[in-house]
Amino acid sequence: MTDHLDLDKVPMSDIRAELHARAKSAAKTATNFDAAPASPLASAPTGELVKGLLNQEKVIYGVDDRKDFFDFKTDAKVRELANSVAALFFDTAVTDNGDGTSTLRTQPFGQSRNLCSGERFFKQPIGAFCTGFLVGPDLIATAGHCANAGNVTTILFVFGFQMEDANTPVTRIPNKDIYRGKAMLGREEQGAGADWGLIQLDRPVTNRAVLQVRRTGRIADTAPVSVIGHPTGLPVKYAKDANVRDNTPSAFFVANLDTYGGNSGSPVFGANHVVEGILVRGEADFVSNGTCNVSKVCPSTGCRGEDCTRIAELIDLIPVA
Repeated sequence: MTDHLDLDKVPMSDIRAELHARAKSAAKTATNFDAAPASPLASAPTGELVKGLLNQEKVIYGVDDRKDFFDFKTDAKVRELANSVAALFFDTAVTDNGDGTSTLRTQPFGQSRNLCSGERFFKQPIGAFCTGFLVGPDLIATAGHCANAGNVTTILFVFGFQMEDANTPVTRIPNKDIYRGKAMLGREEQGAGADWGLIQLDRPVTNRAVLQVRRTGRIADTAPVSVIGHPTGLPVKYAKDANVRDNTPSAFFVANLDTYGGNSGSPVFGANHVVEGILVRGEADFVSNGTCNVSKVCPSTGCRGEDCTRIAELIDLIPVA
């Protein structure tokens, strides 16, 4: 990392914007970014930017409760909820095949994160940078640091990025299940407060349910919660058996959810499957274990917990279903 730049103090949205600019330019010109600074972050190597971004996000509490799509196929309600959760990809990472489908550009999870071979999902692909969920026919809610007015039209919202079985990721997606951001309808990004964005898509989403959201009151202290999203950019995962740990902040609550970077923007559900919040920040994902990395594991009541912006922060912008 450069001597003058502390990435822990740089907003996640700024780091994402710089990484996106590099990916977009690389796809066109294969420019050497470290040799040709073009922004305040351009002097930082790409690897340091990625590390800085991950250091601001997510962890495992107690037992790793994450389940793949094929593991909850028999749970009709959870499957319905998961079908309304989208993976966020920059448009430079999605290739139109010319046959009504597009292919997602991904990397092997274990290799790209230098994970130890025993890590869960080691051989699965990663590619998404955030998560979002359907709150209106053409409306996606996500974390504020995942998108802004300047880049929203370059973001694709992909439904169906999942594992069909233990060895089969779905990375070839029908174009009808891929939507482009059209406009940022509202956004807030506070490092220790509310963090949310509401995005209008280029067209209404078909064959997927709009998720129910809490409209009055707030979640109870110690209430059970679950989350659906794309941890570290993996195919969609469902994690439950978590609880609210701190319900005192006005704009967010803290829970011991098993989440990682990439889960940012994920819907956090109460016991009745109603959205209570948006997963936005938490512990670091991984720690070194000699020559490779492993997931950071905390006791269920330990570490800082994961912050979830209350859906009430944007409820005035979400139409009544």
